[in-house]
Amino acid sequence: MAITLSASDSALVEAPRPVLLTPSQVWGIVMLAPYLFVFLAFVVYPVGYGLWLARDPASYVALYNDPIFARAAVNTLIFLLVGINLKMLIALFLSGFFIQQRGWIKWLSVIFILPWAVPSIPTILSVRFMLNPEWGMVNHLIFNLTGDDGPNWLNDPTIALSMAIGMHIWKSLPFWTLILMTGRLAISHDLFEAAEVDGATWWQKFRYITWPSMQTLYITCTLLSMIWTLGDFNSVYLLTGGGPADLTHVLSTLGIRYLRLDQLSLAMASIVCAMPLVLPLVYFMMKRLSR
Repeated sequence: MAITLSASDSALVEAPRPVLLTPSQVWGIVMLAPYLFVFLAFVVYPVGYGLWLARDPASYVALYNDPIFARAAVNTLIFLLVGINLKMLIALFLSGFFIQQRGWIKWLSVIFILPWAVPSIPTILSVRFMLNPEWGMVNHLIFNLTGDDGPNWLNDPTIALSMAIGMHIWKSLPFWTLILMTGRLAISHDLFEAAEVDGATWWQKFRYITWPSMQTLYITCTLLSMIWTLGDFNSVYLLTGGGPADLTHVLSTLGIRYLRLDQLSLAMASIVCAMPLVLPLVYFMMKRLSR
């Protein structure tokens, strides 16, 4: 039996008014608004403006024809392949040393962390002053011990770049050592006790217990360190200034060189050229973290 409503009855039946936002959603938007503003103002806008400045194809042609750019790209690859891998290998083995429960090792770990905790500018500049060929402490010590004048450490491109890589390793090594120490401490101690009962050597315990447990963490830290190093100019710029003859520049310091020459488009283009290195590293790191 069908029920019909009159016009007066249908007017009384009103559709519920949709609620656009609940009070909790409104407060959520209010709390997110400052973050969104900061993100747009200090991340999206600078990146977009930099890409806009580097939009001219002539800038990349000028970079290709600049021999300093080719040398900076090679130096960047050397910095990443040699410096990062050497640093992470040292951090891996030092993490096993510093987790030992001995009092003197704990005090030594406090001293070990100091290079990372001290600001970069005074630390690196002090090393640069120590390597000064005329009145630096290193050459003064060599003269007192041997009677010969020490070398001009930062005047040779190979030695200068090696010094910059060594400075980067010395400065950031404590941080990655601490990260890998946490990975070692997360491994169950029962596995090592069982291996000792079976007569395993330290190398066998490392190969079959420590490394399989830390492999993902180690590779992720290596990729993340490469990403951060691509944007780090302190170790090179403060120690060598890109010299001698602009032969120790990396891509992150090359942009500063072009800025000093009032070539803003080339500076932005040199930074954009680092993106083919950054994006694959970010992709592989996120892929490993999503497993």
